[in-house]
Amino acid sequence: MAGHPHSTKRSNGRRRPFGKLDFNQSPFLVIWEVTRACDLECVHCRAEAQENRHPLELTTEEGFALLDEIRRFGQPMFVFTGGDPLKRLDIFKLTAYAKKIGLSPGMSPSGTPLLNRDNLQQAAEAGINTVSISIDAPTAETHDEFRRVPGSFELSTRAAKTVRDLGLRLQINTVITTYNVDLLDDMARLVTDLEAARWEVFYLVPTGRGQELERAPAEQYERVSNWLYDQTSKLDTHITAVEAGFYRRVVLERLAEEQGVTPLEVLEQSQSGHGRFLPKMNSGSGFVFISHIGEIYPSGFLPIVAGNVRADSLVDVYRHHPMFQELRNSDKLRGRCGRCEYRTICAGSRARAYGVTGDYLAEDPFCVYEPQPA
Repeated sequence: MAGHPHSTKRSNGRRRPFGKLDFNQSPFLVIWEVTRACDLECVHCRAEAQENRHPLELTTEEGFALLDEIRRFGQPMFVFTGGDPLKRLDIFKLTAYAKKIGLSPGMSPSGTPLLNRDNLQQAAEAGINTVSISIDAPTAETHDEFRRVPGSFELSTRAAKTVRDLGLRLQINTVITTYNVDLLDDMARLVTDLEAARWEVFYLVPTGRGQELERAPAEQYERVSNWLYDQTSKLDTHITAVEAGFYRRVVLERLAEEQGVTPLEVLEQSQSGHGRFLPKMNSGSGFVFISHIGEIYPSGFLPIVAGNVRADSLVDVYRHHPMFQELRNSDKLRGRCGRCEYRTICAGSRARAYGVTGDYLAEDPFCVYEPQPA
């Protein structure tokens, strides 16, 4: 549930004011991959998840210590993810502790038989406020092919309805690939039917199993960005474009067209596109990720280790590690991203730049925009 741009139509949960965010000091979102164990075999999997838990996963007590460290940031958005967090027997104990110390945890479980009413009820009682469920297509045939497990679509859609029945906030996650890019209209209808509070649309990052997938051309992602902008006025749900910083440029261009001004004039009025995105949110900038064995990453899609919570302070690594500081400095960007007039709010996908070129400061290869001459 990595959160980036979003619309302003619906507000089912706590949101921090844009003007009070200082990403140099604290992330907006912290994600802990509590395990890589998962019973799915998704073709895009960032983690290359395995059937069994790793013997060196953080223990329950180490998990409590990590949660205390996360609380030092204040009250960032926080998510238990995986793999499948329901594969950990202590997940509800960890959830209850997170709630006890003042965090407001979310969970991102997998669409397997573990995603049942009993487990969701326990999650709610332990303090989970948001459940994000991955649904990548509007039909069982396409979704199950993507997830490589028959029945996953039925389990996921049934669980989504249960989440709503239990009074929890529902988020739907969808990864855009050549599998489903032509099915987005039907996918939007499904999101509406499920009454999701948020729809997170992930633009593919070539890491993990995702390296093997056929990538849609950059021009197609530009069309998706414009399509998503259109949906912000149609759907009664927040829309979040993940690993798609250039969506923020599209928002500014569309708003400028509607208002008869320039995109940079819109930017002067609103750093957030009137609430449609979170400016500067990116890998290592407003975002930090902890792996199942305690490794600290700028994000789950940017697999460069900056430390380990068993030996290092998460707070200190986020604030002071040279890579994190570079990722928050848009003047360090190279190529078109380095010349772009939108670089301070967009900065491109640092994870995708790394996945394609090996350089996390390189230009985003999915962006088609040519910067204006200075």
